[in-house]
Amino acid sequence: MVPIPAEYLPDFWNQISTDCVIEVTCLLPNGIIILLNVQYNATLADIKEDLWEEAAKYPLYGKLHNMSVYVFTYINSMAEKEKLIDESRRLCDIRPTAAVLIITECRDEEVDDSLNVSIGHLIGKRLQEFDSLNNSEVNEFRFKMRKLGEEYTENRKKQTWQEKLLYQFPPRISTNSYILTEYLKENKYIKIASKFDNEYNTYDSENSDIMQSSFTFNVPPNFKPRKLLEMILTKRATILNRRNERTNEYVLKVCGQDDFLIGEYEIIKFQYIQECISREITPTLVTVHVDRVPVSQANDYETLDIYDNRKNKPIPYNSTNTLRKKKNTLSSWSITDNYVVTINMVSKLNVDPKKNPEIGIQCGLFHGGKPLCETQKIFDTYSDEKCELGLDIPLNFEIAVQNIPKAARLCFVIYEVVRGKGTKSKKFKDSPKDWMPNPLAWVNMSVFDFKSQLKTGAMTLYMWTYTEELNSDMILNPLGTVVGNPNTEYATAISIFIKSYAKDQAILYPMLEVVKSFAKEVEKEKETGEVPDIQLYKKQLHNFDLYEVHDQDRKNMWSLRYYWRDHNPEFLPKVLLCIDWDKREEVSQAVYLLSEWPKLPIEKSLELLDFAYPDHEVRSFAVQCLCDVRQYNFSDEDLLLFLLQLVQAIKHEIFADCDLVQFLLKRALSNQKIGHFLFWHLKSEMQEPSVSVRFGIILEAYLRGTQEHIHILQKQLDCIETLKKCSDVIRTKKDKEKARAVLREYLTKSTNESGFGYSRIPAHHTRNPLDPTYRCRKIRYDKCRIMDSKMRPLWVVFENSDTYGDDVYIIFKNGDDLRQDMLTLQMIKVMDRLWKGENLDLRMNPYGCISLEHRVGMIEVVLNAETIANIQKEKGMFTATAAFRKGPILAWLKDYNTTEAALNKAVTEFTLSCAGYCVATYVLGIADRHSDNIMVKRNGQLFHIDFGHILGHFKEKFGFKRERVPFVLTHDFVYVINKGQNSKALEFKIFQEYCEKAFMILRKHGNLILSLFAMMISTGLPELTSEKDLNYLRETLVLNKTDEEALQHFRAKFNEALSNSWKTSLNWASHNIAKNNKA
Repeated sequence: MVPIPAEYLPDFWNQISTDCVIEVTCLLPNGIIILLNVQYNATLADIKEDLWEEAAKYPLYGKLHNMSVYVFTYINSMAEKEKLIDESRRLCDIRPTAAVLIITECRDEEVDDSLNVSIGHLIGKRLQEFDSLNNSEVNEFRFKMRKLGEEYTENRKKQTWQEKLLYQFPPRISTNSYILTEYLKENKYIKIASKFDNEYNTYDSENSDIMQSSFTFNVPPNFKPRKLLEMILTKRATILNRRNERTNEYVLKVCGQDDFLIGEYEIIKFQYIQECISREITPTLVTVHVDRVPVSQANDYETLDIYDNRKNKPIPYNSTNTLRKKKNTLSSWSITDNYVVTINMVSKLNVDPKKNPEIGIQCGLFHGGKPLCETQKIFDTYSDEKCELGLDIPLNFEIAVQNIPKAARLCFVIYEVVRGKGTKSKKFKDSPKDWMPNPLAWVNMSVFDFKSQLKTGAMTLYMWTYTEELNSDMILNPLGTVVGNPNTEYATAISIFIKSYAKDQAILYPMLEVVKSFAKEVEKEKETGEVPDIQLYKKQLHNFDLYEVHDQDRKNMWSLRYYWRDHNPEFLPKVLLCIDWDKREEVSQAVYLLSEWPKLPIEKSLELLDFAYPDHEVRSFAVQCLCDVRQYNFSDEDLLLFLLQLVQAIKHEIFADCDLVQFLLKRALSNQKIGHFLFWHLKSEMQEPSVSVRFGIILEAYLRGTQEHIHILQKQLDCIETLKKCSDVIRTKKDKEKARAVLREYLTKSTNESGFGYSRIPAHHTRNPLDPTYRCRKIRYDKCRIMDSKMRPLWVVFENSDTYGDDVYIIFKNGDDLRQDMLTLQMIKVMDRLWKGENLDLRMNPYGCISLEHRVGMIEVVLNAETIANIQKEKGMFTATAAFRKGPILAWLKDYNTTEAALNKAVTEFTLSCAGYCVATYVLGIADRHSDNIMVKRNGQLFHIDFGHILGHFKEKFGFKRERVPFVLTHDFVYVINKGQNSKALEFKIFQEYCEKAFMILRKHGNLILSLFAMMISTGLPELTSEKDLNYLRETLVLNKTDEEALQHFRAKFNEALSNSWKTSLNWASHNIAKNNKA
C-alpha cells in the first residue's frame, strides 16, 4: 500500500523542524500543478516569486498574467477556504492543510463584456485574440498599462469642470513666434470680434436679440481670457441691460470650432489669434455658457476595477525579482564562448521542387542596421520534393556572448541561387559574380527577451515573404520587425537551436548598476594617450556624414566624449554613432556617459529615436529629454507636430513596454486631442500583421484609460464606415449620372436612417477626424459630389454644429494610400515651423490629411482655390501652348483682387508661398509636378497637392526622366512675381533671397529632417523602405559642405531651374494634351 504523504498527516506542522524544506503543492489557474520546495519560514512573497520562476519552465505559462494579479488561497485548520492578502506572512504561520496553496485571480466582478466588445470594435480586433496568444510579454504589458489607465481615470474623476475642459479641449498655445515677440515688444493692440452663442435656450424668444449681440474690442496683447470675458459681459450688460452674469458661467470659444481660450495665458499666445494676425483677418470669438460646452460628466468616467479590488488586493512584501538577487541566474557578461546557432530545418519553402532549386541561407547579428560581426552563410543546399531542407548546421559567430548588446537582433534570410547570365534578380552588396540571390523569406528575432534573458534552446521562427519594396543593398533585413509571421499555417518556417551556455540557469543581461560599475573600472584602467585635434573633429562633427568617416576618426571622436559632454552636448547623436557596439567596454561607457550627459533640446532628442539607435538606455534618455520641462518644454503642440514619427518609432522598439510607449500613453491620457491622433495613427495600421498585436494592445491601453472618449471615436468610425459603403456602391456604377444618383439617394437615406440627420443626431455631434475641434451636425448631401479620379473620391460637406461656423468640407478617399501624402504634408508643416522660428513666414498651406484605415483616409478641402490647369482653361488658354504663356495666373488674380493694394498683397502671397514650395519640393524630392497638382488661392497663395512620388523618384517615359529640373519655376510664375515686368526686376531678386534663406534654414536643421524620415522607414511606404532612400536628402541638403559651399550649390540649382523652365513648360504641355481637364 502506498504510504500517505507526510504533508497530509494531521500533525505534520507540529512534527517538522524549523530549518527543513517543505514540498508545497501549488495549483495554478492555468491548470498546471507544481511541486515547489520551500523553506519552513519563507514568506508568501518569496514563494510567489519562486513559483513564477518555476512556472516559466512549464507549459501554458503564457496564460498567466503578472504575479501581482493573483492571491494565495488555502484550506485552514477549520476546513474553511481562506484568502491570504498579506504577503509578508510566513508559511510556518499559515500552516496550509496538506501543504497545498491555490493561486487565484483577485477579482470580485466579471469582466465587463460590453466594454471589451466596444474596444475590440474600435481597434478592429477582438481582445480574446490577445488572450489566446499565451504571450507573457503581451500579458505583462496589458496588466501594467491597465493599472496606468486606472490611475489616470481615478485622477480625472476628481477634476474640476475647468480641468476636464482643459483635458478634452486643450488650448493651442504658441510661445515661440515672431508675431508674439513683435506684438509684446511693441504692445500692438489686437482687434477682436465677439459673438454670443445663440443656441443657449435659457432665454425666451422675446429676448432673442440678447443672444444675437456681437461686439468688437481693441485689446492689448497681454490681456488674458478672463479679462476679455469681463469686458464682453460688461459691454453686453450696459447695452442690453443685462445683470448678474458672472465670468465663471461663460467661456470664450473660437468661432466654428471647439477651440477654447482658457487658462492664465496672454491672448497673443493663443495660436488662433496668431493665425488670424498672420492672415490679416479679425479673430472672432463666441461667448458660450458653460452648460453648452460638451464636457464629459462624472458618469462618463466609470471604470472597471477588475484587478483593483481593494479588499482582495494582495499586500506586497518588500521582496521582488528586482529587489532581491535572483537564484539560478548567470550574467551574459561572464560567458566568453562565441555565440552559436544551429539551423536544423527549413520547411514550406516557396520554390518549385521540380527544378531542384539551390537554396542559400544567411544569418547575421545586428545592432540597429549595423552588423556586429561577419554574417554566416550556408550554400550548396537543395530542397526536397516537400520544399524542405534538413540541415543541422551550426553557425559559429565571431563574437563572444559577453559582447552582444542587449538590443541585438538575430536576422535570417533564405534565398534561391540563380545562376547564369542575363538573370533579372536584384544585385545585392557582396553578391558573387557568377550567380545572383533571389530572396524568398526573412525573419528577425531579439537575442534577449523582454526580461533581459538570453534566448536559448530550440525554437521555430515563421518567416515573412521577401518583397521588392525592400529597397536595400543588403539581402538581410535588420530594420524589419522582430515579430514572427502570425500566418503560421503557410509561412516558411526555420527551426533553430541556440546554444545553452549554462545548465538549469537563466542567462541574464547585467542590470544597469552593474553596467555602470563596470564602466568605472574600465575608465580607471584606460591609458591616456595623445589627445586628438579637438578643433578638427569639432568641424567634422558640424559638417559631416558619418557614413563617410574613417574608423580611426570615429575612435578619435569617441575618445573626446567628455569634451563633447561639457562643451558640445548637442553632438551626442553623432558621438553615439562612433561606438563599437560589439565591445562591452564601450557599451558600458556609453551607458554611464548618458547618466551624466546634459539633457538635449527637442530636435536632438528626436534624432535618438530613429532606427540607428536601438539601445534601450539611449532611447530612454531621449524620452527623458522630451519629458524634461525644466530645460526644454516639449509642448502638446510640439508633440502633435511630431506624433506621426513617434508612433512609427514604436516599431523600432524591440519590446512593447518601453519608455516611448509609456510617454505617448501618458500624454494622450492627459490631452484628448493627442489621444485622438494617437488612436488614428495606430488604428490605420492595424491590418499590418507585423504590428497588429503591439499597436492593438497600445490602443486597448489608451481606450481603457479614457472610456469617455470611446463613444466619440465610435461615432467617427460609424461615419467612416457609412462613407466607405457609399464609396463602394458608387465604384460599381460606371455611368457618372447613375453614380451621382446613387450618391444622392445613399446620403439622403443615411441622413434619415444612419444618425446623420436631425431626427437621430446624438447630443454631441460627430467630430471631424482631420481636426476634432470641428463638430459636424449632418451631411449636406445637396453639396456633395463625386470627384473625377480613378478611385472616385467623395467630396463631402458637413454642416457645422456651431451656428456661426462655416460648413466643413472634406475629400473622402477609399482605395488610395494616403500615408505618403500625410508624411509629406507633415514635413512641410515642420519646415514651416522651422522657417517661422527664424522670422520667415512663407505663407505655406499644409492642408490636413489623415490615413484612417488601410487605403482609406480624408483630405481637407482648400476652398477658393484652383489648379493651374483650370486657371489656364478659365482664361481660354488651355491648349498645348498654354503652358508656355505667361499671363493666365496674373490675370486670374486680378479678377479676385480688383484694387492695386489687394493685387500687390496677392502677389506678395504668391511670391512668398512660391519660394517656400520651391525649396520644400526640391529638398524633399517631390516629383510628378504638373499643372493639375499645383494650385493657387484667390488671395495669391500657391500650394502643391498629390504627393505620390517623393525623395527623387521621378517618373520616366521611354527610359528618360520626364522632370529634368530641381524644382518648378516657370516663366508664368516669374511673370506673377515680377508683376508683369522682366526677369531682372527687384521683386525677383527678393524672391531668390527668400529661397536661399529658406534653404539655409532647412540645412541648419538637416539632421532633424533626416531623422524624421529615418523614423518612417518601417512604415512600408514604397519610396521609403531603407536607409538608401535617405541618400536623396543628404544630397539635396549637402550636409558635407560648408555653409558657403552649400549656398553656392543651391544658387546653381536655382539658376538651373530658371534656365530650364522651358522643359517644365514642355512637360506641362504634354500633360495638357494627354489629360482632358474638367472642373
